[in-house]
Amino acid sequence: MINSRNNKQIKNIMSLIKQSKERKKQKKYVVEGEKMILEIPSIHIEKMYYSQSYYNEKGLINQDVPYDCIEDGIFNTISDTMTPQGVLGIIKQKVYALEDLLVSDQPVLIALENVQDPGNIGTIIRTAEGAGLNGVILTKDCVDIYNPKVVRSTMGSLHRVPFFITENIKDTLSHLKNKSIKVVAAHLKGNALYDEVDYKNNGVVFLIGNESKGLSESTALESDVWIKIPLHGQVESLNASVAASLLMYEAERQRR
Repeated sequence: MINSRNNKQIKNIMSLIKQSKERKKQKKYVVEGEKMILEIPSIHIEKMYYSQSYYNEKGLINQDVPYDCIEDGIFNTISDTMTPQGVLGIIKQKVYALEDLLVSDQPVLIALENVQDPGNIGTIIRTAEGAGLNGVILTKDCVDIYNPKVVRSTMGSLHRVPFFITENIKDTLSHLKNKSIKVVAAHLKGNALYDEVDYKNNGVVFLIGNESKGLSESTALESDVWIKIPLHGQVESLNASVAASLLMYEAERQRR
């Protein structure tokens, strides 16, 4: 039973929850909640932690993983959720190569440039799974994909959707174009509506930019076509995850 906030394990859990640099250094992250933990294969779980009351009431949810119990009050203070569920795990990060996203002859991908809102990233990853995408590409200046809010927003999809974090988006897009993958930029100055472009007869990657600034000019110029979503009233733009969802499901509709 861990009953001190000064315990080394407690301090490590808190650093993994709060510090992106620590997650990157250790190549680990924290997942909270029974349902979320059950989505993850045991091989990827390094250790489980249970609150005292959870353990006394329900016992272990995974018999194959080392565990410790934490006194309820301490567990509640380290939890990153509004209503702690009494169970969390330290998870090993996955590492994908770009080629892991290109197993299909005509893949559908989405690339995110400098997207900062954790909820947007998480929702896009979850929608990518629902729409049948082959993977998600993120520039290195996007919010940390293992941020606890991102992890929760994916609702488990993070463990199933391949993703690649690129050091150089221009080089990545050039590689995709060499494989005959069409690069489609969501842009307010688009000269075609999003549902007027063919997404079914070739591979495609959709580009989504920063929530307030959109795509950088240099990235937008790498695209084959600029598309826009029609807007009425005084709305100037859509939320990044909403726009991404429309594009992903338009590709799904055309290919269905």
